[in-house]
Amino acid sequence: MFKTSKLKKVLTMVLALALIVGVCGFKGAAPASAATSKVSLYSSSVHFAKYGGRSFEVFIKTTGNASDEKVTVHYQYFSDSEWQDANAVYMETLSDGSKIWRAYFSSFSCKYAIKYEADGEVYWDNNNGNDYNGDEVIGSAPVAVERLGSQYDYSNYKINAVVKNFAYNKNVVVRYTTDGWKTYKEQNLSYNKTNKDGSETWTTSINVKDVVSDDFEYAIRYEVNGNTYWANYCGFNYDFGYSIHH
Repeated sequence: MFKTSKLKKVLTMVLALALIVGVCGFKGAAPASAATSKVSLYSSSVHFAKYGGRSFEVFIKTTGNASDEKVTVHYQYFSDSEWQDANAVYMETLSDGSKIWRAYFSSFSCKYAIKYEADGEVYWDNNNGNDYNGDEVIGSAPVAVERLGSQYDYSNYKINAVVKNFAYNKNVVVRYTTDGWKTYKEQNLSYNKTNKDGSETWTTSINVKDVVSDDFEYAIRYEVNGNTYWANYCGFNYDFGYSIHH
């Protein structure tokens, strides 16, 4: 659950490549079809914001088991430009057999939809015909971590979690380490607000001042209705790098 990985550096390189190739792509407009049970937005975040453009990290959930699956994000780089495709890569399989994929893309338009191809069929999630606008944090995921701006007060390092409101009584906890998981601590998050989509934002602050960056990681545990859900960045966990870099 709490493994570390050098793949984080690779992911940073992948993002940089996505920025370079963002202007190369696919012609055509997003379709008018709505989401199906085959594919849905799982969660998303803005990875980078500068000069009016944003780079997105989008997690996608699929329920198919075809051998020739392909997942892409169909997006506009500018509001009046041709639509393009960003390929998603497989990340993990959840306990229910569904799969999680991740895609990076950059956009000044911030408008996108999700395409899933399997067994010769094409399925779409385009937010019920409205397309996604880049402000979404949580889709079908029960819990996701909100990517915050760069933080400088490490004695009060802020962590936000967005959860599906499955019930009034719930428990949201951050589990974190400051020594590379030799030990760990837990701290409760508190309710902050209810969002437009009905999800809730919970927040807390922890003291990680003077902690070596490579030794700090965290994950979120969400307990509700007798069930436990984790947000742990597909097993890689969150760290100091999980923020917007201006």
